[in-house]
Amino acid sequence: MKVVEFREKAKPMIKVTFCLRRKSTLSVEAFQDHWLNIHAPLVRKHQTVLRIVQYIQLHTDHGELTRRLTRFRASPEPYDGVAELWYTSKSDLAALGDDPEARAASRELRDDEERFVDLGRSPIWVSEQKSIIPEFADQPT
Repeated sequence: MKVVEFREKAKPMIKVTFCLRRKSTLSVEAFQDHWLNIHAPLVRKHQTVLRIVQYIQLHTDHGELTRRLTRFRASPEPYDGVAELWYTSKSDLAALGDDPEARAASRELRDDEERFVDLGRSPIWVSEQKSIIPEFADQPT
């Protein structure tokens, strides 16, 4: 018996997900400003050499609604944001380590991350997307 039917419209993407916690010396506003206005342009600058298909930043709203959800679920402190970097395949991602230009770009991004991200408290992992409710699929009109 199939419990969940996965309906993929296109080949699944490989994602690097990075859950960010800001450095304790930064306010939420300073963290989000640096991430969006300094770091994002660096990612865009290196998009081609790093083979990035899509880059998404999810900025946490630390307001009352988040506090209510956190209390309701007895959740830990939320991350300050989540970054998603999309790649076409694991092999594309793995090949970056063999490319000197990609390694240099990765070092530049990491050097910048050290300015605003608490790297020791910010997990990162590789995953494959499985769409359970595909975007815009079977939406009532």
